[in-house]
Amino acid sequence: MAIALSTECFSLPKGAVLIDGKNGRVFFELNKDEKLPMASTTKIMTALIALEEENIDDYFTVNKTALKVEGSSMGLLEGDKATLRVLAAGMLLASGNDAANAAAIKISGSVEKFVRLMNKRAKEMGLENTSFETPSGLDGENHYSTAYDMAVLAKNALLNPDFAAICGEKSLRLEYGNPPYPRWLSNHNKLLKTFEGATGIKTGFTKKSGRCLVSSAEREGISLICVTLGCPDDWNYHTALYNEYFGKLDEVKLTENSDVTEIAVSGGTEKTVKAVPMEVSASLFKGEEEKIKIVISKPPFLFAPVEKGEIVGKIMFYIDNELIAETPLAAENKIETVFKNKSFWNNIKDIF
Repeated sequence: MAIALSTECFSLPKGAVLIDGKNGRVFFELNKDEKLPMASTTKIMTALIALEEENIDDYFTVNKTALKVEGSSMGLLEGDKATLRVLAAGMLLASGNDAANAAAIKISGSVEKFVRLMNKRAKEMGLENTSFETPSGLDGENHYSTAYDMAVLAKNALLNPDFAAICGEKSLRLEYGNPPYPRWLSNHNKLLKTFEGATGIKTGFTKKSGRCLVSSAEREGISLICVTLGCPDDWNYHTALYNEYFGKLDEVKLTENSDVTEIAVSGGTEKTVKAVPMEVSASLFKGEEEKIKIVISKPPFLFAPVEKGEIVGKIMFYIDNELIAETPLAAENKIETVFKNKSFWNNIKDIF
């Protein structure tokens, strides 16, 4: 259950959410499902798609049409050569609208086709209240999202190691131009310098959206993602949320005291195999550990042979009917089949 933040000192955002960066559990929310413009935080999706492409370090000449865009820029000029990795960095650090359009045209052939790809990926991620109209985040009638959807997008994006590495850098040395030459870009995300444990992700602003910020932070194994849309005091608001919730949460190893379960084995040299859970942890409020309910999913029996480490089921952890973690159950040891090297009729005889 989400705990309220003391907000009397802050200008409230139009939408806000704080989630567990590992399992997506909502710890705090304010109008988390309200559809709002999200400005350049849009580039989280654009950069992620660019980094999912093949050959992201191959240089190409950026399309001159992509450069005809208003707003923030990474400084691309007609005839410049860049890579998709460089363009992703230009989006995430300098919030380059030119970089977003250049990547879009390179990947899909046109901005319009790329937008369709963005919306397709949004559906695949389960972003039910999100609609993209531009790769850069410039305002559009059908360009909107919610604080919650942007948090889910950020959680997915951080699973990409290239994305996570880029968005967490205070500055980066990049090579692009005609011919490419080295230059430095600074990250607009001030939290990377002011908040200990900040790891990303993206800022945004238009007159319509106001200040938007998607951020992430880690401390002592706890991973949090915070989103505010339309928040005049976003730096302080995110800092306050992180300080409050890092102080309220503990990282708990859920499998530390889990009982080992056994599964029957048919046709094996042993009648049962022990199924042990792989290690998993979760961020919990004080005292929540006592409320955990464990549900084990396993088959009634297995057919031999069973390999050591083979996945044979899973164990799920719930608090108040909310799934907070799950982990596979693996066979502790190998079970050979009794039918090995026997004739067909002898195997039939053994069965009966």
